[in-house]
Amino acid sequence: MPQVNPWLIAVTVMLATFMEVLDTSVANVALPHIAGNLSASVDESTWVLTSYLVSNAIVLPLTGWFSTLFGRKRFYIACVVLFTISSFLCGLAPSLPLLVVFRIIQGAGGGGLQPISQAILVDHFPKERQGMAMAIYGMGVVVAPTVGPTLGGWITDSFSWRWIFFLNVPIGVISVLMTSLLITDPPHLVRKTIKQGLKIDFIGLGLLSVGLGFAQIVLDKGERDDWFGSRFIVTATIVAVVALAAMVFWELRTKDPVIELHLLTNRNFLISTSMMFVLGVVLYGTTVLLPILLQTLMGYTAMQSGWVLAPGGSVLLLALPLVGWLLSRVEARWLVVFGLIVMAGGLFQLSNFNLDVSMRTPIWDWVISRAGAAFLFVPINVMGFYFVPKEQTNNATGLINLARNVGGSMGISFVTTWLDRRAQFHQQVLAAHVQPGSLAYQQTMHAITSTLTSHGLSAGPANMQAQGMIYGQLQRQAQMLSFVDNFWLMGVVCLAVIPMMFLMKKIRPRKGGGGPVH
Repeated sequence: MPQVNPWLIAVTVMLATFMEVLDTSVANVALPHIAGNLSASVDESTWVLTSYLVSNAIVLPLTGWFSTLFGRKRFYIACVVLFTISSFLCGLAPSLPLLVVFRIIQGAGGGGLQPISQAILVDHFPKERQGMAMAIYGMGVVVAPTVGPTLGGWITDSFSWRWIFFLNVPIGVISVLMTSLLITDPPHLVRKTIKQGLKIDFIGLGLLSVGLGFAQIVLDKGERDDWFGSRFIVTATIVAVVALAAMVFWELRTKDPVIELHLLTNRNFLISTSMMFVLGVVLYGTTVLLPILLQTLMGYTAMQSGWVLAPGGSVLLLALPLVGWLLSRVEARWLVVFGLIVMAGGLFQLSNFNLDVSMRTPIWDWVISRAGAAFLFVPINVMGFYFVPKEQTNNATGLINLARNVGGSMGISFVTTWLDRRAQFHQQVLAAHVQPGSLAYQQTMHAITSTLTSHGLSAGPANMQAQGMIYGQLQRQAQMLSFVDNFWLMGVVCLAVIPMMFLMKKIRPRKGGGGPVH
């Protein structure tokens, strides 16, 4: 392979990857604007997100197979070109159906960018510096979802929702030019064509597409359609489970599978993939929770809630290179254990919230939780890929990125569902204490009614308004308690997976700052 500075290659591949990951979250805050501009309901506009996630999830695990068929560099450039052109078309879309079609194409193009970028970094950095390679990769895939809502809100408010997509065009052009000039396929990447005997696994491809597609629809639409109270959700769940189970059975037995599931027999890779799934659940789930809390209960604007999250993203960005450096000096599993404890501590702090906290409190607690996340992503990837043969890197990156993305989708679905369920529970508990015969209730009613009558209201309307104010406060308290439950549960999840670290093969750093050994 030509001697190209690996840091230059890192910048090259992260341009498009950061852009792609950003697009998974940047459009969220623009949905009301998109719906209004394209004469659609907000519920219909959610297909702008779902369509992207479905096609993205289908392509993610197929990147190794496509790289074998077309060549990794050629496939990567094709993905960037497809993503860039479809982004431009999304910005021009005159109707919602066309926007959804273009988002499906965009998701298909973007699906190959994350795993291929990671595979390129693994190949171009030696083992003793792969911690830094994963840190660079982490800057894109972990930081982008954090800054996405803030950036999306600013672009939408200052310009138009269409610029969310137009901004991808110049970045995509630069990425294609730099990739063409700097990146080459490694010697160990054996390319096979149909003429050379590579068979197209149509059955596996079909089962995978159906299974992941319906699973993503269930996760995205489940809460909105009351989960298994909806016949559509029940049907989609059955289809997803049957298709994915059949896909696993088929892929383990076919000669040329589209997904190399045998990689999961590698203990370190299996545990790392599972840990990445959990990280996706916690990272994406909590990133959704805090802005909702700030905007619905504490009166923050979308921009203000974005500024609360921004310091946490900055700390994450600064900490990732430090973690990459520490990997040559500290055993990877201890970094993960430390990160899980710190992240759990930040989430437990968030579970102590009440309706009177100042802005400084969520900023500080969020910074702690994101600092912990920085110690998870890089070591988990390094431990996972350390024993994976180089010729299997493309397949491995597809699987581990799919696990993180599916975990993120499940995390978002879980926390939004749990919010509603726990709010109902707490509202029932609190309402049981708000009885007309209660002395505290009577005193509160009297105080509010007196205040309202002193401002000119007659006794009857003042009494009705006082009851409404008490009920509104009860609802707010119930909702706050449901957020507290969610943050507490996410913290427990972080602590619960710590024992998994001691099931992995040890990867010790060499003395003197060399590469890790085992």
